[in-house]
Amino acid sequence: MNIEGLDYNTQREQLILPEYGREVQKMVDYAVTLEDREERQRCAETIIGIMERMFPQTQGTADSKQKLWDHLAIMSNFKLDIDYPVDINEAKRIMKKPQPMGYPKQTNPIKHYGSMMFELFDKLKSMEPGPEREELTRLTANQMKRNLIQWSHGSSDDEKIASDLARFTDGRIQLDLDSFRFNIGNMREPGEKRRKRR
Repeated sequence: MNIEGLDYNTQREQLILPEYGREVQKMVDYAVTLEDREERQRCAETIIGIMERMFPQTQGTADSKQKLWDHLAIMSNFKLDIDYPVDINEAKRIMKKPQPMGYPKQTNPIKHYGSMMFELFDKLKSMEPGPEREELTRLTANQMKRNLIQWSHGSSDDEKIASDLARFTDGRIQLDLDSFRFNIGNMREPGEKRRKRR
């Protein structure tokens, strides 16, 4: 809808530093157009005074002046030719966009177990039999059951967990379901009713 005379922010040029507002940006744009260097300098110092009053909580801090002059330079796209009382080279570095970081991609045969579970499977494969491996096996099996219940991928029955644990540890870990008891806390399988307390 286009109503004559209405000027929406969405139709205006995007602000470089929106926290100072459009009026301060207009002042900076005006200062850039001034031909007389002394007048430009006075105008810039006046703008800095206004910016300072907008954020009184920052006054008196060690880097407050530096920050204001950096922001003025940034808002003018470094076109404001004045005698800056501080070095604004750091502001130029701030405006440079960093290179995008690569996102680590991991492929898991079964996503609902997650990459950390496959690290545990690898750890179990390399461990010697003993109490430490038994404890890690217990923790791993219980976490596998939690994951299956939480994500509802297929069945969360104990035989599937024992089978997956044996498969992903290359047969090194065999869960004896006759003696092993799962302990998954308060989690319930889908459709399981909460037991009434007596």
